[in-house]
Amino acid sequence: MTTSIFVNIPTADLDRSKAFYTALGYTINPMFSDENAACVVLDDNVYFMVLTREFFQTFTEKQVTEPKTHAQALIALTCDSREAVDEFLGKGLAAGGSEPRPANDLGFMYTRDIEDPDGNILEFFFMHPAAVEKGPDAFMAEQGAPSPSA
Repeated sequence: MTTSIFVNIPTADLDRSKAFYTALGYTINPMFSDENAACVVLDDNVYFMVLTREFFQTFTEKQVTEPKTHAQALIALTCDSREAVDEFLGKGLAAGGSEPRPANDLGFMYTRDIEDPDGNILEFFFMHPAAVEKGPDAFMAEQGAPSPSA
């Protein structure tokens, strides 16, 4: 059996969240969506369950944090290229997201963060395939650049 990942995130406005995530190019699975939740399909095995804050609270006894002021998780998503990272950010900004910090180019990896309209943080990143295969230090040494761990 293949493992699927369902990331549950809270929203104050379900319709706004659905519009944001579909603007990024993802789809909504209507079979697992209703007035309390939207199942956002990232690919065949990765989903966001965007839940109203009230519905989200039914899954835990803990206090649900406010994503605009508190970070509970940083959700990192790989991209095939630096251009794809920038494309996701462009779509997200146009759909009401915000970029909380500048792009980060580490030489072996390029990242950009976007907050959805609720403040949930998505990090889109591209890592050079050779860095994935050999590790960041070896890749940077081949480039004649300092090691990222130095």
